[in-house]
Amino acid sequence: MKKILIPAIAAFVILLSSCGSDETTLSKAYEGHFLIGTALNRMHLSGTDPQAMPFIAQQFNSVTAENAMKWERIHPEPGRYEFGLADSIVDFAEKNGMQVIGHVLVWHSQTPQWVFQDSLGNQLTRDALLERLRDHIHTVVGHYKGRVLGWDVVNEAVEEDGSLRKTKWLEIIGEDYMEKAFIYAHEADPDAELYYNDYNNEERAKRAGVIPIVKNLQSKGIRIDGVGIQGHWHLDSPDMRVIDESIGEYAALGMKVMITELEINVLPTPAWLYGAEISRTMEYRDSLNPFVAGLPDSVQTQLTNRYAELFRILLKHDDAVTRVTFWGLHDGYSWKNNWPIPGRTNYPLLFDRSYGLKPAYHAVIKEAEKIK
Repeated sequence: MKKILIPAIAAFVILLSSCGSDETTLSKAYEGHFLIGTALNRMHLSGTDPQAMPFIAQQFNSVTAENAMKWERIHPEPGRYEFGLADSIVDFAEKNGMQVIGHVLVWHSQTPQWVFQDSLGNQLTRDALLERLRDHIHTVVGHYKGRVLGWDVVNEAVEEDGSLRKTKWLEIIGEDYMEKAFIYAHEADPDAELYYNDYNNEERAKRAGVIPIVKNLQSKGIRIDGVGIQGHWHLDSPDMRVIDESIGEYAALGMKVMITELEINVLPTPAWLYGAEISRTMEYRDSLNPFVAGLPDSVQTQLTNRYAELFRILLKHDDAVTRVTFWGLHDGYSWKNNWPIPGRTNYPLLFDRSYGLKPAYHAVIKEAEKIK
């Protein structure tokens, strides 16, 4: 197994005490409520942005590999695993007392075509694909046994109307591919938490498709610990009452609930591009990128109020909510600058492009302080 040495990784063994600040941080403010996480990627680890790793260690107590554990990155070819980048993420987290979330084991996207084919390019049989899936999960989860808090076992398996997404996993294996994935993950690390993760699954129609998945696994004694709601949200959507309701419904099933990929888009975006269906994109237009020079105070206020209201709801459910992970370190790192419309300047997170604390950050901190 080849291990990749990330440049200057030793320099990023940074404990919170070394940050030289007693100021409240996100992780400190929400201690005793839920973990606060961020997505971590190769750019952060490379050392090209020397502020990134100290800042992550200071503000967060959980990290999710943004891409490093997805099939195309960690298992790019038959029989070849590339653990180097993911190892560096786990090493950093451990040295800084942070939890690691594994993302993701089974997904229709960012999975190479060879996974579903034999050496001649023919589609695999059910049994052959199950064996390939088992090998992948046992190898990856087994490699990090005891070092990863929990895994997004299955990602985005449900359509907007609640039906099962038509994927190669479903086509070749059948509906029980999810059962098998959870079984294999539990075999590989019996102590790891196991999650179903999706976007828009706070909405009633899609939620109606996720809940039977959870109940089916539970009825068969297959371990599932939680449901991840990705949280790719907007200033005007979803209705906060829907988020509130969805957390309650998942919690009623005994599920831990996580907001796993949070950001709030502030740019004009057609409703048909809401969510996170990465196959949907739209050509750039200046009219859809109005804040290149900076975010107007009026929109900044909207963003601040939206985050405050969201965290008020999450704290209301802090007996069920176990983690909130932001999908990006600061505005400059957010994927929303280039998806679903490339080349835009977005402002969806709590930190600006210079690591400045935005008004939304202070509002989120204030919500935690209100109940202490």
